[in-house]
Amino acid sequence: MDFYIIIPAHNEESSIGLTLDSLTNQTLLPKRVVVVNDNSTDNTQDIVEAYVEKYSWISLINNISSNQHLPGTKIINAFYKGYDSLDNNYDVICKYDADLIFPNNYLEQLSFHFNNDKELGMASGFCYIEKNSDWVLENLTRKDHIRGALKAYRKACFLEIGKLKPSMGWDTVDELLVKYYKWHILTDESLHVKHLKPTGISYNKASKYLQGEAMYKMRYGFIITLLSALKLAYKKGSFHLFIDYMAGYFKAKREKIKFLVSEDEGKFIRNLRWKGILNKKRLSKK
Repeated sequence: MDFYIIIPAHNEESSIGLTLDSLTNQTLLPKRVVVVNDNSTDNTQDIVEAYVEKYSWISLINNISSNQHLPGTKIINAFYKGYDSLDNNYDVICKYDADLIFPNNYLEQLSFHFNNDKELGMASGFCYIEKNSDWVLENLTRKDHIRGALKAYRKACFLEIGKLKPSMGWDTVDELLVKYYKWHILTDESLHVKHLKPTGISYNKASKYLQGEAMYKMRYGFIITLLSALKLAYKKGSFHLFIDYMAGYFKAKREKIKFLVSEDEGKFIRNLRWKGILNKKRLSKK
């Protein structure tokens, strides 16, 4: 299968070389890799240019944007800069972060999964972070959820879900829409990807309300937002985050911010969320 990979990168001089090394050593090489140097002020550009000179299938796009790190919008806008530079001759399109080290068989194994299941829309491995000189699972969410750092989509699925949404929550709504359109999602526990910068490490104070805003834009409704905000804040060990999430939800509701999904898609998403909540409640009683 032909893999096209887009890597948004902002001040990633400490990791981008390691990411590209791991991709150039794949047993199944990608057809194209585009690094979008998004307003970096370090040596990211110079490092990537060295790979561009050596590998014809790696390219660099320099993008000027805000220095502000707002989850979702900035990174997806950078993704589209890369996407618009590519042709349509791909089987799988990937959005990968610039701080990942992939095992050598990563793309070959994904290719195997996509070929084995024609209804497979998304696939990935698992992110591992370093703790006390050991690599442990970055356990921030369910194991059947594909992390925003390492998304890979079958072309037909990617187009049917309307590609990626430039908003906080893009890496949740994509999976919900994949399920809405009846595609499958697969996470392969055997594929351990080293994640050099833990998720959220560079989020700034201005982003704290965006999670709640994203829940509003995905049409969660009040009760599901309340439960989701409580769960997320608990996982991150901060009650203040719960307050911020709910404030973001009500702010978006007051301002009538545009939804990311249609009414029908929103109804499906709420039903799916309720099924998940009720199933967990049943399991906890056993």
